[in-house]
Amino acid sequence: MYAYEWDPETGGLLLLPKPADFSKEPRPVYYQELDILGFDKYWNYAKDDSFPYMWAEANNYFYHGRKVAQTKGGSFCHAPEIQLIEDPESDGKPLQFVDVPRMVEKNHVILDSLVQETIKQVYNTYKKYQNKVDVFYVAFSGGKDSVVTLDIVQKALPHNAFKVVYSNTDMELPTTTKLIEQVIGYCNERKISFLEAKANFPSDYTWNKFGPPARKMRWCCTVHKTAPVINTLRKLYSLDRFRSVMITGVRSSESVSRSDYEELSLGKKIAGQYSFHPIIDWDSAELYLYIFEKKLFLNESYKLGLSRVGCLVCPSSTERHEYLKHNLFPTETDKFFEIILNTSSKDLSGDNWKRFLDIGGWKTRFSGRELKISEDERFTFSETKDYYVFQVNNLNDRWKTWYKTIGKLQETENNYKFEYDGVWRSGYIINEGDYSYIQIERQETTKNSIDFISFFKSILAKSQYCIQCGTCEAECPFNCIFMSENELLISDSCRKCKSCLKIDEGCLYFKSIKGSKNMKNTKSLGRYLSVGVNAQWIEDFIKDPTYEPGNRKTDSMFSFLSDGGVVFKKQLTEFGKFIQENGFNNSYAWALILSNLVYSPVFSWYVHNVPFNEKFSRYNLDDVLGEEIVKKTKDDFWNGFKVIIYSNSTFQNIGLGTPEIEKKETKTGDVKMSMISITRTPWLTPDPRVILYSLYKFAEACDGYYQFSLTRLLDHEIESEGVSPTQIFGLNRATMEEILKGLSVNYPEFISTAFNLGLDTINLNREKTSSDVLSLF
Repeated sequence: MYAYEWDPETGGLLLLPKPADFSKEPRPVYYQELDILGFDKYWNYAKDDSFPYMWAEANNYFYHGRKVAQTKGGSFCHAPEIQLIEDPESDGKPLQFVDVPRMVEKNHVILDSLVQETIKQVYNTYKKYQNKVDVFYVAFSGGKDSVVTLDIVQKALPHNAFKVVYSNTDMELPTTTKLIEQVIGYCNERKISFLEAKANFPSDYTWNKFGPPARKMRWCCTVHKTAPVINTLRKLYSLDRFRSVMITGVRSSESVSRSDYEELSLGKKIAGQYSFHPIIDWDSAELYLYIFEKKLFLNESYKLGLSRVGCLVCPSSTERHEYLKHNLFPTETDKFFEIILNTSSKDLSGDNWKRFLDIGGWKTRFSGRELKISEDERFTFSETKDYYVFQVNNLNDRWKTWYKTIGKLQETENNYKFEYDGVWRSGYIINEGDYSYIQIERQETTKNSIDFISFFKSILAKSQYCIQCGTCEAECPFNCIFMSENELLISDSCRKCKSCLKIDEGCLYFKSIKGSKNMKNTKSLGRYLSVGVNAQWIEDFIKDPTYEPGNRKTDSMFSFLSDGGVVFKKQLTEFGKFIQENGFNNSYAWALILSNLVYSPVFSWYVHNVPFNEKFSRYNLDDVLGEEIVKKTKDDFWNGFKVIIYSNSTFQNIGLGTPEIEKKETKTGDVKMSMISITRTPWLTPDPRVILYSLYKFAEACDGYYQFSLTRLLDHEIESEGVSPTQIFGLNRATMEEILKGLSVNYPEFISTAFNLGLDTINLNREKTSSDVLSLF
């Protein structure tokens, strides 16, 4: 990824012989985009798309190197607002095209060097893996990235050495469908095998069945893209064990979530499949220059103002993209927006539906509770002293077939013996009407027991919720699973690798429609939020562990202290003794406690859902928690945090939030305080040792994830057991880099970092723990 500068001579850009600090993803701007956004009211230009007129970085428009305009906002119902900065041409003269041929010529040397290096990478990867896999294929989507990737690969490899596979999601833009037809002709001319993969069901069916996809519920990518491709190739090759190298156009500069991608990895998406990203370090500037130079296909969507080509309606789309796509393709997009409205359980009467679509309310669902189609649970799990108990509604026999994937099953009438990893358990089934109770002998809590219960839940999810989406077949690296409408077959040669069971919740459909447990445990909410916890109680207790504020306050205080790691069964822990020894004269004591509290349900929800630098009101709380949480619980949450934050100025300063308090005198002369809003602001003077402590807590919660990147820590959209210190304390990249560099110098026995030459790496010492960090204070 090279740095670039604007070139006044050509009206384009000029690559520089040095790496870029970060990508601004420049893109050419054609007359169609200018028309759609309304620039034709102000500027004079010909309706000719032979060449672009200017370039854009995000919503900023540059003409011959000068920023001439920008757009702001935009949503499903509202066009982005135009803000003119200066006239591109004086006296209303016509805009001049970017001199593309000259721009290409001036960039040829640097670009050619990058191209040759990439071709060499592709060839070397092919030679290394050609005898280890069954097929190399280019995953083709119709966007600029896959167009360039295909051209690079066809230059690097014999045309019979790879295939092109297009996953027809049935949700493509019409412009993509048009381009695919061109690419099929291109491949046929060059004798390159072009395959089309398609899901078992059309998209309108899956949207109605699963519920619309959401940012944290993106079942669509697996069901409509990944699984169809793998299943299509498997049927073509008919191999027991299928291995492939998927060559993609993924680039690290496209998004934060992709910046941690390795150039080549095994099994990140599907077991047995390598993912190879040859242009991972390319920027959009280099892509467009290559497309212009080689006169490759360009999806018409880019000329219409879309910076990325994807599905017609996508939970990852920006509001600006939604406006453009809805206005460009109203008939095609309305089909999906109607499903969104028809399946939502929200109150969409009056103009509420417009606001719901405008703010992207459908994109944020965590579960099926926000859907009308959400169903009652088909199985539940509980424990008694002697048994694990699964209550199943309308139990079917498919669970017995799925059990092959984890162990042996012996059956005598309704009595069973379950073998898992060499350990046998006895059990039986009791049938009562529509319900069956599977009771399995409870043994000592071991890793074997924990894994057994987890996998048995996955088995029940698969047997009770399966809709034949094809994901399980694709996940099996040994081709042992065969499914049809009324039949499930699992080969006796199943290796028990459990890849099929490690799908989220065991079944994507189950995960999408089941009720969320996120903040539904109102009992845990009431542990201390119904009363609140005053900071003075905590400080008094630390000074004198016999102190109790009385009645419910005492229970609330101990629940809070337990979640904060300070006490266990009302006795000071080693961490609590550390706090006692050091006191609260420094902010780090409360910051360390907060680093522990964020692993409790209430505080975890809080730091994940209350944003920084924005007023968060009670109305926002109602909107985020949803209608399924009763008003009293929301009142407890709001009032509890009012006490916790208002009484603790340190919590306010380190990122938990500053309350806006309204005080009113009652008729009795008492003063009643109401919290109007909370505004979280970043910790301005973070203690590096606290950040180190929270990094170790993060690593430990992520099951020993001791090497990661700062980019990963800053990406708060990734679902994770660990909570990043950037999310707890509101720290940005620059602040974190400074802290991490200092930590690696001062405490090299705990941490090492690399933030140069394109590296972005954090390494923690696996021999250390979060408790060890306390010795640094």
